[in-house]
Amino acid sequence: MSTRRIFSGESVAAVIAPSGASDGSASDAMNETVDPKLLKRAAWASFIGNFVEWFDYASYGYLATVIAIVFFPKTDGTTGLLAAYGVFAISFIVRPVGGIVWGHFGDKVGRRTSLSLSILIMSCSTFAIALLPTYAQVGMLAPVLLLLVRVIQGFSASGEYAGASAFLAEYAPANRRGVYTSIVPASTAAGLLFGSILIAVLHAVLDSDQLHSFGWRLPFLLAAPFGLIGRYIRVRLEDTPRFKALEQDQQVARAPIAELLGKHRAKMLIAFGVTCLNAVAFYLVLSYMPTYLSTELGMDETASFIAATISLTAYVGLIFVMGTLSDRIGRKSMLIGASVLFAVLTVPLFKGLAGAGFMTIVAIQIAFGALLTMNDGTLPCFLAEIFPTRVRYSGFAFCFNAANALFGGTAPLVATWLIGATGSKLAPAWYLVAASGVALVAMIGSRETSHSPLADE
Repeated sequence: MSTRRIFSGESVAAVIAPSGASDGSASDAMNETVDPKLLKRAAWASFIGNFVEWFDYASYGYLATVIAIVFFPKTDGTTGLLAAYGVFAISFIVRPVGGIVWGHFGDKVGRRTSLSLSILIMSCSTFAIALLPTYAQVGMLAPVLLLLVRVIQGFSASGEYAGASAFLAEYAPANRRGVYTSIVPASTAAGLLFGSILIAVLHAVLDSDQLHSFGWRLPFLLAAPFGLIGRYIRVRLEDTPRFKALEQDQQVARAPIAELLGKHRAKMLIAFGVTCLNAVAFYLVLSYMPTYLSTELGMDETASFIAATISLTAYVGLIFVMGTLSDRIGRKSMLIGASVLFAVLTVPLFKGLAGAGFMTIVAIQIAFGALLTMNDGTLPCFLAEIFPTRVRYSGFAFCFNAANALFGGTAPLVATWLIGATGSKLAPAWYLVAASGVALVAMIGSRETSHSPLADE
């Protein structure tokens, strides 16, 4: 499935009315034909916000060794890298709180309003990183300011992925929700891809002194124009037919998180469990891998980023394939398959990296990317489908961000620590195997969601 077709804006009918509607108003709102131009803007709005978020995370992750020296120069290489990843991990602590806040806002006020505000805060905080003083200029205040800005980023970004996925799921035709919502993980990969390309160029054209003095700031400066474009697109959107139907019938949840905890605890456990694999795999495979290749296996930094760029290009294309497959064979089958394959293949693939040539490393990274797309291309639609409309944003945002706070943002830190503690370069692989086991158990206890209308009760 090509991106050109997905963004072509073909006319689609809104999904069917909720079975519990008591009068014709919800049904009328739900069955209006979505304007092709509006559908196209919804797709681009969802894409650009996640692109900005993950371009930032790519820039920070791929520049971790440089940031360690700029902000933590009084430590040895490993300790400085741990400190840089520690700041990365701590910024995720606020994400479950942000998920509750943005989910409450999105379920009560509207998806469009929540997404328009979150991208503004996220872009401003990312841009602020480019303006931060270094340790050489202000001492310990530098890492403190870095941590503060990262926490603000984490809070603002916590509603982005969930909100964009829920937004697209509620616009998409029932038989193509998987491929439409796969735009969201594709945009995250595109942000990582652009970040990888830019960092590779910086490493290639700047010497070490230039990279440490000003080069590391350049990627974060781009957040401002990207964010303004994304906000401009979003404020011109209408909210989804499903949310407008809830407003019209005065059925909007007053306290979404309370309703979640009271009625949907089992669904929350399933959502959290399956997201654990996505969290660990995403950050180990797409963010940490270039650092692992250069610091643990001695690969040239420029070559490691080039390898990441090639594998990410393949990953973006595979995302849409997996989204299409999930529409045909089901979300549960895809997510169970991803868990089993990660459990079986992760350690052999990690072993294959040691001593491998450049093309072999690229092939292994593409293989890892293919495994991840089975999960990543299916997960956003599954999480949007498992929760009813009244609490869809909140349920998705809280569970997704809780799993990412505990296991995603900490993945590079845990991987680096495990290698140091065990002396084994395969330690990150076993950590990923454990995450796949958790996801497998969660999905075995779930139901298939792909062949049913979006839940409204």
